[in-house]
Amino acid sequence: MIKDVEARLAEVYTTASSQHLSKTYDDWASSYDADMLATGYAHPAVICGLTARFVPDLSSPILDAGVGTGNVGTLLNALGYGSLHGLDMSQGMLAKAKARNVYQTLHQGILGETLALGTGQFHAIISTGTFTTGHAPASGFDELTRLVAKNGHLIFTMGTTVWADNGFATKLEGLCQRGLLRPVWVSAPYHPMPHSRTESHFTTRAHVYQRA
Repeated sequence: MIKDVEARLAEVYTTASSQHLSKTYDDWASSYDADMLATGYAHPAVICGLTARFVPDLSSPILDAGVGTGNVGTLLNALGYGSLHGLDMSQGMLAKAKARNVYQTLHQGILGETLALGTGQFHAIISTGTFTTGHAPASGFDELTRLVAKNGHLIFTMGTTVWADNGFATKLEGLCQRGLLRPVWVSAPYHPMPHSRTESHFTTRAHVYQRA
């Protein structure tokens, strides 16, 4: 049975474990890009615009955390960024990202767990639609903060209700209070999937933090 995008979205937002979530994305990888395009998926354009604004050096090593099929990397590569790296829990998604031939390295890992990547390795870390219901937890920002270089940027999207309800606001505030991060910019709320029957009413903000 072929699942439509609404069924896929419902499944990934209500999964019970990281193993199940990874398997769900493995199964979805072949149709993911077309399905999300049909929803009017806005995150990639927003993240690419913010990367161009806050990371002007095209040679900057950038980690795409929650790389998925690599759609964002394709757009950044078209803009001239040449040191792109990806991280995802799903082997199926990583295979799609690899096929795009725009990432220098790709890594399998789970946000919220220890990642086998070097401290301060990246000048920027971007994350599109990954820190949300049923996905990466607020604790994932501990490792991302470790991985980003001094004065580097964390650029990510976050649902407006998820921000307050899932511990993300508290986690980011704590990292700032410890002198590890500082807030730089936050967008107005926007609709990331305006053409989805079930998700069109949800809003998101894009956030930019800098490593202190």
